[in-house]
Amino acid sequence: MASTLHRRTIDLAGLDVPVVEVTGDEEGPRLTVISGVHGCEYASMAGVRQWCAGLAGGSMRGSVLVVPVLNLPAFAARSPFVVPEDGKNLNRCFPGDPEGTLAERLAYATFTELITDSDAVIDAHCGDQPEALEPFAIYDAGPAEDRALAMATAYGLGYVIRQEPGPDRAVGGTTSAAAAEVGIPAIIAEAGGCGIVEPAAVSLHVRGLNRVLAVLGMTDAAPDGEAPEPPPPTMLNRFIWLRGERAGWWQPTVQPGEQVAAGQLLGTISTIDGTETLQEIRSPAAGAPMFITSSPAVEPGGLLLGIGAV
Repeated sequence: MASTLHRRTIDLAGLDVPVVEVTGDEEGPRLTVISGVHGCEYASMAGVRQWCAGLAGGSMRGSVLVVPVLNLPAFAARSPFVVPEDGKNLNRCFPGDPEGTLAERLAYATFTELITDSDAVIDAHCGDQPEALEPFAIYDAGPAEDRALAMATAYGLGYVIRQEPGPDRAVGGTTSAAAAEVGIPAIIAEAGGCGIVEPAAVSLHVRGLNRVLAVLGMTDAAPDGEAPEPPPPTMLNRFIWLRGERAGWWQPTVQPGEQVAAGQLLGTISTIDGTETLQEIRSPAAGAPMFITSSPAVEPGGLLLGIGAV
């Protein structure tokens, strides 16, 4: 026998969302894989699509539910980061609100109908249109964090960030945070950037998804089992997001993944005409940028970059 693939749509907050369900030839866990939470993160969507298409006919334990593009309104509108109907970031809205705006209702439907029925969750991301990125994975503290850490490590990216609840957490309301709160191991895996379907980033997602299947015991070994083992990731426990104070022209002076020292200049905001520096952005800690806003345009309070640190 071999695994079987079934395509269908499900109603999530009034949206007909395409999903693919792959059922293995033996009993096992249920893994949910989501991509397209942000509408222009194409490399991760492409990776999930390619990986999903390759699952049919293989031997697998358990089942996989795949959502190649969740945020259909943002995808159709080519809207980075936010749901165009309400201007909200879907991955800040979990576990959601059934009576809220579209982003909040979509988060609630996804959480209650897909995530809570899972034994494990992977939310695949990459840098959106104005965002260059160093590949990394995030998991959240909680009762299932040991299993989430194993998944994050297995994905094979260069950095793994652990987040704890509280006011110092860089980002909340995510798929992984909501899952962690109810004891489901979940990760956010990021590879690719700037809204480009980069073949290398697509391959990282395909490889990572296969490796997580293996670590969950759903397959005996990843298909690239004879390929070189990726090096162990650098473990980080701080994710520091830096924002600009002034509107103007943002010019970073470092690259994603570059090692930086505390106090090092990371970039400047200058006037549009280039005649005056308005703000120097310096690193609050030693670490490496996980993402950098690649667009020069910045508004007051605009997000510039995120530093991963210990």
